[in-house]
Amino acid sequence: MVAYLSADRCICRFFAGLLGIGGGLIIVPVLISIFTAQDFPAGRIIHLALGTTMATIIFTSAASLRTHHQHRAVDWQIVRNITPGIFLGTFGGAALASSMTGQLLSIIFVIFIFYAATQMLLQFRPSPIFQLPGKIGMFFAGSVIGALSSLVAIGGGLLSVPFLTLCNVKLQHAIGTAAAIGFPIALAGTAGYVANGYLQPEALPDYSLGYVYLPALLWLVLASMLTAPLGAKLTHSTKTVILRTIFVVLLYGLGIRMLMTLI
Repeated sequence: MVAYLSADRCICRFFAGLLGIGGGLIIVPVLISIFTAQDFPAGRIIHLALGTTMATIIFTSAASLRTHHQHRAVDWQIVRNITPGIFLGTFGGAALASSMTGQLLSIIFVIFIFYAATQMLLQFRPSPIFQLPGKIGMFFAGSVIGALSSLVAIGGGLLSVPFLTLCNVKLQHAIGTAAAIGFPIALAGTAGYVANGYLQPEALPDYSLGYVYLPALLWLVLASMLTAPLGAKLTHSTKTVILRTIFVVLLYGLGIRMLMTLI
């Protein structure tokens, strides 16, 4: 199992670094396949995949946050205003995911994969037509972003960047700020999946911390240290259209595979 986990984690983290993404949309389907092969409880496989992936985002988002902060691309006022809603929404989203059946959660994840792939394929970028809302509005926005992010185990960039761009935040700062927002999303999401995993009467695999499977988390973190820098380096030497094509094809492929499994 160690070799199996290690190889797949390297692939996931390579694409995460190469494509500039948190990797959640790639890692979750891979983990589902691995956990299925290991005969984990069928009804909780996707919960374990989501919880484990969310825990890895703690490490990747911390590194990303530091880099964007060094480039002065993080608007910390936005981070402060949106974080309370992020915490509430993400923790609540993890609780909601725990109450869902594995099939329903898989359907939601597949829908989001196709949404993300289509968004990148069409290069959709909202026009800045609003201003940032006040603290109440930011709390509400953070709650929605956090809840959706925890349901599909992402750092929130696919949701927070369009929101900030829509609210007239420059793209560079929107990306940097979204990276900073990803850290509280990962913390609250992991806490939610750990807590709700302990509340489940069904037995989970050995070495599980709630819905976080520790051996997989360990290999993901180790592999990310080796492959994400390589992927990030290749990003600067590869044409954007090639990167976009790789990501779109990969996401559609994973989405179709999960859809066929559900059918």
